[in-house]
Amino acid sequence: MQDVLNHPDEFYDAYVFDMDGTIYLGDHLLPGAARMINELRRREIPIRYLSNNPTKDPEMYARKLTKLGLPTPVEDISNTIVTTTKWLLANHPDAVLFPISEEPLKRALVKAGFTLSDDPEEIDIVIASYDRTFEYRKLQIAFDAIWFYKRAFLIETNPDRFCPFPGGRGEPDCASITAAIEACTRTKCVKSLGKPDPIMLQVTMEGLDARVEHSVMVGDRLQTDIQMALDTGMVSGLVLTGEATAADVRALSPEHQPSYVMDRVDRLIPQSAWDELGWTDDNWE
Repeated sequence: MQDVLNHPDEFYDAYVFDMDGTIYLGDHLLPGAARMINELRRREIPIRYLSNNPTKDPEMYARKLTKLGLPTPVEDISNTIVTTTKWLLANHPDAVLFPISEEPLKRALVKAGFTLSDDPEEIDIVIASYDRTFEYRKLQIAFDAIWFYKRAFLIETNPDRFCPFPGGRGEPDCASITAAIEACTRTKCVKSLGKPDPIMLQVTMEGLDARVEHSVMVGDRLQTDIQMALDTGMVSGLVLTGEATAADVRALSPEHQPSYVMDRVDRLIPQSAWDELGWTDDNWE
């Protein structure tokens, strides 16, 4: 692993973090996460958190981080519920929607003023999402709205194939539902509103007094977190505490290499600050 590791030697304007696999795994903070976040807060450097998971809204994520010992205002959270709602408001504010989703996305869409319907004759947009209540009835409605009535088109909240769990397990994610709809309707999803689409970082960086090119996107997935940073012109930091491995990094072409590769997330803090703070690998609480 050592041959792929390299660490920042400076602080940046802002830090954007993926959460699961980067800051925590399941219900436990990863080594060094708390002291790193606390140090960035102490230096008054802006922090934002991102997630492709639309089964929780920003309030739920803020509560989880706070419970784990990282007090977090809801304004610091952006996930695919936020980006999907903002994109629809900007591009299709009067559309009738059929979200194949769990309740948090539905609540956000209703709160934003959208009409939701399961009547295929009046649906304008079908939204595929990570939905653990997915059933044949929902697929039939999407099929009728898109294929039979030729009225609706398909978007998705995120392109993830599965959601990883601690211990190496996982659950089918949004891409599996998108694929089912595409297969039966012979249409294609026209917009994906999660990582790696740059809309995630654009929404997150709104209002921050930070240079995009001198801000860091930090995550554990090459195809989403790191690719989004590359596409947006941000510095990228890969942590090997989630999906990606050192072997994955070695296999990358030069143009897809992350700016930094770290075995733990607190290596974002420069070594000079580690020395000043008296940090060691063994003392990370």
